[in-house]
Amino acid sequence: MRGRPAFAYVSSAIVALSAVVCVAAHADEKAPLSFIDPADGQLDMSDFLLKHKGALPVPIVITEPAVGYGAGLGLLFFSGPIAEAAANSTDAQPSRSPPNVTALGGMYTQNGTWAAAAAHFHTWDDDRYRYLGAVAKVDAHLDYFGLTSQARAYTLSGEALVQQFLVRLGSSRWYGGVRYVFFDTTSSFTGGTIPASISNFQRNQRIGAGSLILDYDSRDNIFYPASGSFAEFEAQFARTGLGGTQNYDVYAARGFKWIPLTHALILGLRVDTRFSTGDIPFYAQPYVDLRGVQKGRYQDRNAISTEAELRWDVTPRWSLLGFTGIGKAYGRLESFSQAQNVTSVGAGFRYLIARKLGLAVGIDVAHSKDQNAFYIQVGSAWR
Repeated sequence: MRGRPAFAYVSSAIVALSAVVCVAAHADEKAPLSFIDPADGQLDMSDFLLKHKGALPVPIVITEPAVGYGAGLGLLFFSGPIAEAAANSTDAQPSRSPPNVTALGGMYTQNGTWAAAAAHFHTWDDDRYRYLGAVAKVDAHLDYFGLTSQARAYTLSGEALVQQFLVRLGSSRWYGGVRYVFFDTTSSFTGGTIPASISNFQRNQRIGAGSLILDYDSRDNIFYPASGSFAEFEAQFARTGLGGTQNYDVYAARGFKWIPLTHALILGLRVDTRFSTGDIPFYAQPYVDLRGVQKGRYQDRNAISTEAELRWDVTPRWSLLGFTGIGKAYGRLESFSQAQNVTSVGAGFRYLIARKLGLAVGIDVAHSKDQNAFYIQVGSAWR
């Protein structure tokens, strides 16, 4: 699962929603809530998101081919309404500190996969320090392919823990810090026969891994950027001394770049690389990560994925986009030259559902070899 079990997607959503206040305008809490934007008379949820108090329900729709269609529900608890995070700021010096957030969530899919998670995000000293913690329980029904095109069904269940602490480097756009991941797993293949390409299968394994992280973020909007860049570099070290049963390393780098070609045309570029060494479990191996390609379909010691996306803002609310990508997994099962190039192509649309936050929703439809898929997207597909 690319080293990112189900709880990590919940954690990513928390971080993204927490950062809303970095782009939010002041809101008048005494004004009645409206779902129509007076600026253009269109459907808009900015007022609701900025002024909401208490628990915020977040429906989850799952369309990932690896687990089938499914649904879930998340509850986000803010320390106050999102707008309160900017209560002490001015137009000249807006607050950049996201609110503290606690989240609970669960999901279930048609192939029987389910997960439940709880997480907390906290900042101190005007967003100089960031903490993220999460716990989860997951029972996933997945496929392993190895060297063949024949899917081998397996079940992966267990409990997970994530702890992360980041520090802003001076007054720059860089953050540096550490992350700890613990995943206590039980895995089994349907029928009991282990694929020949898995050399050291263990039914019960624990992953205990520490990471050094360096992030850079200059995006103009965290949800649906039109310019700027995001990059993350991670060196992960899994050791028995950190609570695991396996010793392995993963070195990863990913970067996104948005380039405005004209006022209405934006070119997006993405690269995602992961390299592993040591006794890495088969389910944690890097894989090709492209829209239209089943997650985990192409796995090996190393994986590279690249994408290009062209977006056309047809109106201030509506945008159309087309994308294509290529990637490959290689290292142990096949060399770089032997491994096949995996390609995908697709198109989609977005509607700007919360103008004040720059939050857009929509659908992407993608095609790769022998497979079609669609995804319900909140903002950019790149995270």
